[in-house]
Amino acid sequence: MEIRIFENANELALAAADIFATQIKKNPASVLGLATGASPVPTYNRLIEMYKAGEISFADIRTFNLDEYCDLPKDDKNSYYTFMHENLFNAVDIKEENVHILDGNAEDAEKEAADFDAAIVAAGGIDIQLLGIGNNGHIGFNEPADEFTTGTFKVKLTDSTLQANSRYFDENPMPHYALTMGVGSIMAAKKIVLIATGPAKAQAIHDTVKGEVTAQVPASILQNHADCVLLLDKAAASLL
Repeated sequence: MEIRIFENANELALAAADIFATQIKKNPASVLGLATGASPVPTYNRLIEMYKAGEISFADIRTFNLDEYCDLPKDDKNSYYTFMHENLFNAVDIKEENVHILDGNAEDAEKEAADFDAAIVAAGGIDIQLLGIGNNGHIGFNEPADEFTTGTFKVKLTDSTLQANSRYFDENPMPHYALTMGVGSIMAAKKIVLIATGPAKAQAIHDTVKGEVTAQVPASILQNHADCVLLLDKAAASLL
């Protein structure tokens, strides 16, 4: 596990974008695992700048998103489908057929999850996976549990996650379930980049790096990944 600490979130975002841009330049048909939330937005903004400058292209890139809410209209402002299009996809030359986002409204959630995992395998696996981290150490929507999850599945969100995310929901009520890549799916990525900023993430980062590997801190499993880099600002790294 490589740890890189930056003065601020902007420097961190530039570094994360550079890692992804390097992968895209090395293999213009790369498979990218993407994340949502506030943390990745500056990184996506930088990638858009690089695309507009002609430095990179998404024309042959394929993407798989970590998760999606259940029982939320696809075009809702809080769906991760909308988030990804507004914060990255609409501004670059990616083909819509190369975008893979879980359908939280699928009638058969188990089939949707299995098909998603199969599509990742068919694409040759994820070359580089972007992660954020929850205050409780969750990655994707893999919440603290008694054992690590494997493939993509439907999860009931914990009270802490509902509390953290409910501020975004002022029209439709916040869903209590989501579809998410399992820990096993995440760990199958060839490279993982986790970004964390702010003092609220400091304890989770400490437990991820310094604590025992336990499903009670899902991100702690990253200690066992062969190529994982944590990009942290000083606040998030303050307890290391």
